[in-house]
Amino acid sequence: MDQRGRSGGPELRPVSPSGDAGRRGRSLRPLDVLLMARPQFWLLSVAAMQPGFVLATHRILPRGPELLIMGYAFLVAGPLLWLSALAINDAYDLQGDLANPRKAGSPLVRRHVSPRGALRIGVVAGVVAVLAAVPLGSLFALGTALTVLLGWAYSAPPLRLKARPGADVAVNAIPVGVLGPLGGWVAITGSPAGFPWPITVVATMAVAALYLVTTIVDLETDRAVGVRTTAVALGRRAAAEVGFALWAGSALLTLGLAIAGIVVQPSLIPLHLVIMPVLFVLYRVLVIRRQPTFRAVTVLAAAYLLPCLAFVINYVDSI
Repeated sequence: MDQRGRSGGPELRPVSPSGDAGRRGRSLRPLDVLLMARPQFWLLSVAAMQPGFVLATHRILPRGPELLIMGYAFLVAGPLLWLSALAINDAYDLQGDLANPRKAGSPLVRRHVSPRGALRIGVVAGVVAVLAAVPLGSLFALGTALTVLLGWAYSAPPLRLKARPGADVAVNAIPVGVLGPLGGWVAITGSPAGFPWPITVVATMAVAALYLVTTIVDLETDRAVGVRTTAVALGRRAAAEVGFALWAGSALLTLGLAIAGIVVQPSLIPLHLVIMPVLFVLYRVLVIRRQPTFRAVTVLAAAYLLPCLAFVINYVDSI
């Protein structure tokens, strides 16, 4: 959901300056729908839901009927939810995307899809996602509906949370850090009972720290088109320091949980004491001491996976 556009000024409408002229009569191509859904983001949904499965079963891989359940859940949380959120985002962000070289391949920028067409696709995908989630239980369907609404609130007026400092970070961190793991847990157990909520705080802080980096990367573009993200409001250095505080807080909370023996095993304390300084140095070097890039986000996320992998190895009883 971190594709940015115009905010403020005249009321935002899901239409381009030239309207829909030139698009009428053009049939919708499946490839354009696929590009709008951003397949490269689908694995993020898998990564968000898998911890919930691991926490619920003490296993890494689904077995028997679990394979069908988790595969179906990933279909809902992956292609359908991303298409809903990103199509709506594209519909309202065309003005900014036209000036963003990274969006040159967008079906809307290339005039293959109109903003109104993208909006319709987003609405249909959201409805289908919620209906498709019903077989996984009412709680899973409720979480899916909430994610759809957050995607709408992120991009569309009157809320347009992407242009509200702080809210832009929260609306991206909460679905990945809270709703994702909870969805994986609920899909298997059918109930939130026993879910280890402290883990969601750890995950949400880490995701928020990473998302803040993306707002810093796009700071100048956002400022130019009038999107008041957290980075635009605080400035590059202050936003980077807030991100570091969240990053450090996530690591320190994990260490605290290990010391207390809550969810995280005490046997991981030595490993955390070794990895934490590395994570701190990486964030400060890649984000604070130099202009960050999206490659820096990838490096930080990969580094964060190391303690996550150690936790999984110690937590599970079998593969």
